[in-house]
Amino acid sequence: MDRKRLAIILGIRPDVIRASLILNQIRGDPRYDVKFIWSGQHYADNLKDIFFRELEVAPPDLELEARGQTDAEVSAAVISRLYPVLERMRPRAAVFLGDTNTVMGCLAAAQLNIPIVHIEGCMRSYDWRMPEEKYRSAIDHLSDVIYTYFDEYKQQGIAEGLNPNNIVVTANPIVDVLNRYYYEREDHYRALATRDFFRSRGLERGQYYLMTCHRRENVHVLESMTNILNLVAAADRKVYFAASYRTQKVLRENGLRLPPNLIMVDPIGYQEMLLLMVNSRGVITDSGTVVEETCVLQVPSLQMRKSTERPQVYDAGSSVKFDPAQAHRYPSDRIYQKLEALYGKSWPNPLGDGKASSRIAADLLDRLENDSFGRHRPEQYHLDIRRSFRGDGL
Repeated sequence: MDRKRLAIILGIRPDVIRASLILNQIRGDPRYDVKFIWSGQHYADNLKDIFFRELEVAPPDLELEARGQTDAEVSAAVISRLYPVLERMRPRAAVFLGDTNTVMGCLAAAQLNIPIVHIEGCMRSYDWRMPEEKYRSAIDHLSDVIYTYFDEYKQQGIAEGLNPNNIVVTANPIVDVLNRYYYEREDHYRALATRDFFRSRGLERGQYYLMTCHRRENVHVLESMTNILNLVAAADRKVYFAASYRTQKVLRENGLRLPPNLIMVDPIGYQEMLLLMVNSRGVITDSGTVVEETCVLQVPSLQMRKSTERPQVYDAGSSVKFDPAQAHRYPSDRIYQKLEALYGKSWPNPLGDGKASSRIAADLLDRLENDSFGRHRPEQYHLDIRRSFRGDGL
């Protein structure tokens, strides 16, 4: 008898990080045929392959090579290339994670009436400028099963009319990943943190800020990007900027001059990122994953965001806010005072108990075994809602 098949579609490096333990657990179960499909949204070695190696994830079974110069081109390529793959494969469900162009591949699954699973669902920043906000809203409303991290996220989904029976609260798998790939290997990271390691990068341990910046509302808005560079220039420490290729391209095309204290490098692997993170004075970023990692690792962060879908890091007291579009409201000296005040402090981990990946993997395999991905179809839920409003049945 053929093994029951599940397709997991990912496309960027944070996807690999967050899904690594889930992937390894479900792909390691010989009872099922789990196919890992890589969209190709990230395609350079230092954006994908090094993460597979360092996170001990076997390479994808299939790569779509869905690329493009714009979000529209990438999303269209994912949909058009994934459709025939899913049509041939006919998995019991198609699993997506996050809020990128890759998750728009859910439209291909929807067109084929293949159940859709969304990991990291019901997160909302309520900032409609963000393409990610549109993507996660779209896939949540197409999904048959949603794994969300916290009950407050589930309530956000219910408020939008999502079927509560389809939403499973799991906690955040980033905690599990950091337990496995950092805390269980802390001695290894301490051994790597040599004077030569930092000197070769022009840094001194504990005396620099690490930085990432990639969001479109920052990078593609000249005023915001200029305000970010001005913020960096106001720091009295070196800033080590692992810049995405798209960000580097925008800086070149606009002729933006880098501050003298900024060291810009190409994207780096996960091990190097963690090593630089835990030995920094703090991290300046607009990444959702990075502020979660810093929170768990007890590293201060400065969020370059108007709003966030991850408010727990503010609640925990691990992060300081800077809105690049409203820079006049955030004096640089005050920002760095707040960031420096967090250095050396500790805060509770609000993101989970380290068991989220196991919960998600176990639930996925149970649903695969019992063919229950479509157990609570949305049309029945909304039919019941309409009846309740009418009060008399239809």
